[in-house]
Amino acid sequence: MLDSISLIIKAGIHSATPILLLALGEMIAERSGVLNLGLEGMMIIGAFSGFFFGFMSGSIITGLLMAMIITGIFSLIFAFLVLTLKANQIVSGLALTFLGLGLASFLGREYINKAALTIRDFPLPLLSKIPFIGEAFFNQNFLVYFSFVLVPLLWYFLFRTKHGLNIQFCGESPITADTAGINVLFIRYISVFFGGIMAGLGGAFLTLADATSWIDGMTGGRGWIAIAIVIFGNWNPYRIMIASYLFGSLTALQFRLQAYGITIPSTILEMIPYLFTIIALVVTSIHGLAQKTGAPKALGTVYEREVKD
Repeated sequence: MLDSISLIIKAGIHSATPILLLALGEMIAERSGVLNLGLEGMMIIGAFSGFFFGFMSGSIITGLLMAMIITGIFSLIFAFLVLTLKANQIVSGLALTFLGLGLASFLGREYINKAALTIRDFPLPLLSKIPFIGEAFFNQNFLVYFSFVLVPLLWYFLFRTKHGLNIQFCGESPITADTAGINVLFIRYISVFFGGIMAGLGGAFLTLADATSWIDGMTGGRGWIAIAIVIFGNWNPYRIMIASYLFGSLTALQFRLQAYGITIPSTILEMIPYLFTIIALVVTSIHGLAQKTGAPKALGTVYEREVKD
């Protein structure tokens, strides 16, 4: 019984990791005041880039790096639209999603079902032998271990360092931050870029550590789930981690239930990401609820620096 639960937890952590990576990147962007609804599009571009460059070079590291670089470029395009040109963040994010989905589908049609490189699990010495939790937490691949380390690092960065507090300052009151000498535009650009490279890493996880081949539309709404998880996680790295693992465990449990003959209609599973996102966006749209959940006060708003004559 315990072994079965341990395997479910292990599978849940594995399934949750790409969503967690996305959500952590989006958390930083939103903490600076920028809402990026283009995560789904950037994630699938990262997934295809990781697969393609890993496939062509025979190197997993090359695939990961190229995925992060390419999605980083996409995030800078988004940042230019919403920060420099002052375009609507929601519309621009949706456009980025459609662009990413369409581009990945077009470029990947020749590679459907072709075998991908695989990042294998690496059991940590001694730790993987701990009863129950060893198999679940310490017999994973290096990207999962990276996520373990990234969560406390981002928490410390956000709440214990000057640069992290400046990011939060820009998301709470960009006018006050600007008055205090903080370069709001630069910080928001960097924050969105970080979110972009994390989307690339999360996408590459799908093709290099999860699937065995390239599959069109393989993100399956994970980008939308990540956006919802940021809100449900109260823009806090640890809470986002817990929310991600909860969703991942439910996904793993679903497959376990199927093994016992208990099935959940696929239509219900397909609608969950969008339902979560709608609820999350409603929460952030209602001012009172948004403040109670700890949403950055300037989230999604355009900031234009006043020029004195």
